[in-house]
Amino acid sequence: MQAYHFAPANYGLDDIQRRRLKIATIEDLNDPFELLCLDLSNSDLRAAILAWKTDIAKRFGMVCFSRTWRNPVQWSHYADKHRGLCLCFNVPDDSIHPVTYSGLRSREDARELLERGTTDEATIIKLLSTKYAHWHYEQEMRAFSELEERDAETQLFFAGFSDKLQLTEVIVGAESAISRADVEIALGSLASSVLIRKARLAFKSFRVTTQNNDRLWG
Repeated sequence: MQAYHFAPANYGLDDIQRRRLKIATIEDLNDPFELLCLDLSNSDLRAAILAWKTDIAKRFGMVCFSRTWRNPVQWSHYADKHRGLCLCFNVPDDSIHPVTYSGLRSREDARELLERGTTDEATIIKLLSTKYAHWHYEQEMRAFSELEERDAETQLFFAGFSDKLQLTEVIVGAESAISRADVEIALGSLASSVLIRKARLAFKSFRVTTQNNDRLWG
């Protein structure tokens, strides 16, 4: 499956050069309703779920992707206003989970979910993969990972490029000053196997598309 990851220019080039992507911790995510997709009007269950969320956040993180690179809003929000990059990866279907979007908090039995939640993988994935409907423009997919060893330099968590996270394409933002040479230097030995292209704003729709005029990008 193809999965797209947006990044500002400096982080994107660093990710390519170091052959890795940051694993986001749950506390880093910009949606305060993460893991809180249930109806928590019962105060006892609410306290228990919040405690469970705290525990899960200590143990699991995720790498966030999108199904598409063509949405201009994502370039604006996650790639520094179209000045950054979008990295395309081949990811096995069974290692990535599409986000489900909902306009209502689930009325599924929160107590039952909580009771089996600490050991039931399906429950953890369900709660980690459900978001409010207004996030649907992201077409998000998530690859979950246990938080193991922090990077000594940054104190962050990373997932290394591998057969399960194979970089296939680098798309440079429409407003980016990054040159083809900059990307090739960062790719190093991967340059011959990774497609590089420049994005531009479409002429007839609110989409991002490919810049096919080589004279407009060196």
